[in-house]
Amino acid sequence: MSNKIIFKAGEATIFSEGKDVTAAMPEILIGAVDGPVGTAFANMMAQSKGHTAMFAVRDINQLVRPATMMVPKVTLKDSINIELFGGVVQAATADAILDCVIEGIIPRDQVNDLCIVSLVWIDPGCAALAKEGKLDKADMYKNNYEATKLAIKRALNDEPSIEELIKNRHTIKHCMWEDSWDQK
Repeated sequence: MSNKIIFKAGEATIFSEGKDVTAAMPEILIGAVDGPVGTAFANMMAQSKGHTAMFAVRDINQLVRPATMMVPKVTLKDSINIELFGGVVQAATADAILDCVIEGIIPRDQVNDLCIVSLVWIDPGCAALAKEGKLDKADMYKNNYEATKLAIKRALNDEPSIEELIKNRHTIKHCMWEDSWDQK
């Protein structure tokens, strides 16, 4: 039996050059169903305005283990975004979780004792491209699949380490704000 996993957090960003709208940025909590992650998971069963959570399923009657709750990071305002969330992104998330079990990233002997909360990103630009028939759904699937696996692996390995964060404190800046570090 593996050590009990109480509370682990991880994130990852994967994107394809030139296809920013298909980028994936899952933020993962994984932990015991009888711990803080389990409590958060259970509390997400009710709908909150604009951010409907749903289980990650591979198909009808195929809920993945560990049970996973997907929550969008942005309000899903139209049927196109809801379809992407419950289709492409859900399929990628569910497949990634099952493959994490198959590959030993998630301990198989704990799949029924763990749960996952996955915050997922759908770029608002996806809807317009989907309406035009120009959204690369295969790329969106690939990025969400790879990012979910990486986020889970990072969570369970406590990555990045505090040593890495300290080492890179003055060399890595936030990608969305260039003035995020002291450049002296």
